[in-house]
Amino acid sequence: MKHLLKMLDLSTEEIIEILNLADQLKYELKHGIPHPHLKGKTLGMIFQKASTRTRVSFETGMYQLGGYPLFLSSNDLQIGRGEPVQDTARVLSRYLDGIMIRTFEQKEVEDLAQYGSIPIINGLTDFCHPCQVLADLMTIREFKGSFDGLKMCFIGDGNNMANSLIVGCLKVGMSVSIACPDDYQPPKEILDFAKTYGDKFEMTNSPMQAAKGADVLITDVWASMGQEGEAEKRKKAFAGYQINDELMAQANADAMVLHCLPAHREEEITEKVFEAHANEIFEEAENRLHAQKAVMVKLMAN
Repeated sequence: MKHLLKMLDLSTEEIIEILNLADQLKYELKHGIPHPHLKGKTLGMIFQKASTRTRVSFETGMYQLGGYPLFLSSNDLQIGRGEPVQDTARVLSRYLDGIMIRTFEQKEVEDLAQYGSIPIINGLTDFCHPCQVLADLMTIREFKGSFDGLKMCFIGDGNNMANSLIVGCLKVGMSVSIACPDDYQPPKEILDFAKTYGDKFEMTNSPMQAAKGADVLITDVWASMGQEGEAEKRKKAFAGYQINDELMAQANADAMVLHCLPAHREEEITEKVFEAHANEIFEEAENRLHAQKAVMVKLMAN
């Protein structure tokens, strides 16, 4: 494991190793046990998309690991103003020990890894969100004990979250059912991967069908950053794709609910369901810190 670019790159064994380390680091933090695995290391954090949770969790995580985080907005870099990404990668590789980037195009993340000589962590692209899904998997295992026999249901847009959830959940042995409108399905690359798992994967345009017998229900905002201009169009397309009491009645009685936040209550999820599962959702938010620390240690501690 040289980088974290997308869930497709990780083996099942690598995912479990990250989750086990995340559990350990969480335990140590809760019990006041220092773990300065990255003492003297520096992480550059490139943000071409803003984020509360990504910035705070990576900065805090680096401090807790003994390292130094360096925030780089799009205004601080030449990468968005004409400098080729390969030049940026080679320059930053001479200053830093690792780079986290949160951006739009997956190719930009892949190019940084190709041309640089230090670990690259994908903090989010339009294609995938591996850090969030590692935190989701950590939370699922924390509440359910294991992944054995579990069914994950995703309701909403076949977006970066859906892409990474499909891959991550299938790789750890869960069954996956996704419900999204016909015009908002995941890309062919993800569906081709999922089809190799046979009947462990189901895609439908019926949320009720997808939720039957689910142990974990997950959703995301209908209009992500950069899609604000089509928010009304998306609201019409996703009408009926809401996690509410009626949908929860199709799932198992002890089903948990996750949301990567920010949540638009009464759109993709009702206030009632959100608050009933707030403990799970905010534990999931906290676990971004622990999962990302595990990724940084795996990639940068050597």
